[in-house]
Amino acid sequence: MDNTKGKRQHRVSRHKRVRAKIFGTAECPRVSVFKSNKHVFVQFVNDESGKTLLSNRIQKETGKRQKAQETKTGSATKLGEMLAEKAKEVGINEVVFDRGGFKYHGRIKAVADGLRKGGIKV
Repeated sequence: MDNTKGKRQHRVSRHKRVRAKIFGTAECPRVSVFKSNKHVFVQFVNDESGKTLLSNRIQKETGKRQKAQETKTGSATKLGEMLAEKAKEVGINEVVFDRGGFKYHGRIKAVADGLRKGGIKV
């Protein structure tokens, strides 16, 4: 048998390392990002109470309509901007960013840039 870890287990190990260093509060929640091949999920989490304050996702359409839509990275930026507006309404101005063990580029970075563009300090 092969003892090497799979791709997913490596990401989970990286995520544990990241989570050991960051903690979200009610005033400065943790923004948790998870991506799959088709979707991006974003949550604003208060780790003190263990509650999700805000959440949203982007979902790509499949088939012929997909070609007319924008890129996944562009959708992630819009998602960040939309969540920044909702966060401002709730009174959240600053967050800690949890990249979920993923590299900080592409859709993960696009979400963070969208939050910054929306006026949230990341």
